[in-house]
Amino acid sequence: MLNEERRRKILEIITEEGRGVVKDLALRLHTSQVTVRKDLDRLHSDGLIHRSHGGALPVRTGALLDPSLQEKEKQHRKEKQRIGEAAAALVQEGDCVVLDSGTTTTAVARALRNRQRLTVITNAVNIAAELAGTSIEVILTGGTLRENSFSLVGPLAEETLGKLSADIFFLAVDGFDVHYGPTTPNLLEAKVNREMSRISRRTVCVCDSSKFGRRSLSQITALASVHQIITDSRIPATELKELTEAGIKVTVV
Repeated sequence: MLNEERRRKILEIITEEGRGVVKDLALRLHTSQVTVRKDLDRLHSDGLIHRSHGGALPVRTGALLDPSLQEKEKQHRKEKQRIGEAAAALVQEGDCVVLDSGTTTTAVARALRNRQRLTVITNAVNIAAELAGTSIEVILTGGTLRENSFSLVGPLAEETLGKLSADIFFLAVDGFDVHYGPTTPNLLEAKVNREMSRISRRTVCVCDSSKFGRRSLSQITALASVHQIITDSRIPATELKELTEAGIKVTVV
């Protein structure tokens, strides 16, 4: 098999099956693991795959896609509910919690509704509405409303956050690349999220497994700034291993 033929076959397998493991690819293509690694490195450098420890994942397109909150609500509902409940279990009485906009952080808010002596800082209008009428003190950042996400962004939101301090920040993302960190398609949203992480003692990323292996337009924060990730059991084993090796605690629900 010629080099180009073999690489096309590798790309086809990864695209169709959602992943490729070096050992398995070598057996299927009757070649050495060293050759497969070189092929994967070449495909990665060409931007055709996403290289990971022990193999590769397909490149997910759509860095600029910014689906509405209503569209996101329909996706992975059960997983988001479990993630929300696990996140809420990390919150102690008297804590100050930051929630950015997103359907998974909305699930966290719902799981916190009956808690006492909490303060929630958020830039999400829908989350503020979710917590209205509870005993939780809610601080809205202010800012310019993004209709797609019901979030408040811009200098006013960033300035408000800069004057506050929090115990824990729950971050929802559109993509999570283990070599790049959490991402979002909106630059203004990313800046607000970055400030939220800066003012919080801990940053916990809450995202279902579909977000892994995806990279959106704007990096929110470096991987090293993420202390913990809560996700579901479909997270790829290679991603889980790399995150653990990077010293990030991963809670699978």
